[in-house]
Amino acid sequence: MPKILVVDDDPHIRDLIRFALRKEGFEVAEAKDGQAALDMHKRAQPDLVILDILMPELDGTEVCRRLRKEAATPIIFLSSKDEELDRIVGLELGGDDYVTKPFSPRELVARVKAVLRRRPADLPPEAPRRIRTGALSLDLDAFTAQWDGAPLTLTVTEFGILRALAMHPGRVLTRDNLMDAAYDDRRFVSDRTIDSHVRRIRAKLRAAGGNPLETIHGLGYKLNP
Repeated sequence: MPKILVVDDDPHIRDLIRFALRKEGFEVAEAKDGQAALDMHKRAQPDLVILDILMPELDGTEVCRRLRKEAATPIIFLSSKDEELDRIVGLELGGDDYVTKPFSPRELVARVKAVLRRRPADLPPEAPRRIRTGALSLDLDAFTAQWDGAPLTLTVTEFGILRALAMHPGRVLTRDNLMDAAYDDRRFVSDRTIDSHVRRIRAKLRAAGGNPLETIHGLGYKLNP
């Protein structure tokens, strides 16, 4: 079963999440602060991280920044802040989902399962396993992306969005289309959330020397072939 790294400075919350995850068969690793989370991530190699934002010393946003420099492990943020701006900031940093406290353990587990289902290895057998359009190539089995041979480090959500665009080069995809491609559980995600993910994808493409994403105002986005 997938291994989940739970990072929170509150032992009661860690206990609650651990119980809920193990009940569903997940393996659980834990860390009580940011530095311990970075160390545990290297040792445990988790499939997903549940990351509290408000922690002393090294907070969750800084942990996310450091993890994103070396890994694309899916991250679900936990936070007591429920403002849309806070959620957008978390997603801009590279988070794949954002859950506010207090939370339902059952909902959190459902979110974990939904994020893990987005992994390309879980696509149906008839789906194309490799996509190439222009200088962009995606390997859906290896979960890797490249622009003109340069690797792109994408989160699970970013990979899902870019995969949808790459499967339809030159076609405009609405935010709803991209939302369906990135979120299996069909829950509502604001347009600003999708825009944040697209901005991160565009920045990574530009850093690799490409700029194929075009914004079609009032409609959505397209990947120019």
